[in-house]
Amino acid sequence: MKQLIQASIGAAILALSLPAMAEIVVVVNPKAAEASMTKDQVAQFFLGKSTAMTPVDQPDSAPVRAEFYKKVTDKDASQVKALWSKLVFTGKATMPKEVGDSAAVKKAVAADPKAIGYIEKSAVDASVKVIYSAS
Repeated sequence: MKQLIQASIGAAILALSLPAMAEIVVVVNPKAAEASMTKDQVAQFFLGKSTAMTPVDQPDSAPVRAEFYKKVTDKDASQVKALWSKLVFTGKATMPKEVGDSAAVKKAVAADPKAIGYIEKSAVDASVKVIYSAS
């Protein structure tokens, strides 16, 4: 019984020490024609395969960025960086605009009908429209 209690306490401590993953949503300007997108459609913009919309990225250091790329593109930060480096070097694309945080992404997307970005679901308000949930 004592071992069971110790194991339960250990599991609870481990669960508390792990960072809680926020639900991430992809947002566009409310005036954008898109009502929803698939995971693959969103990935096209953030991997430089489509220029129909302008991706707005969060900083390398932001946990939401790593989580977004893992969930939407199935790539980690170093893979994404290598892909963009190749595209920029060959002149096929320009790096996504990088802003400071979810609030800055919201502001950039709200100001540009062709912008697409990702933020924590808790940051959503009427200034942007959710077109994909990466939960």
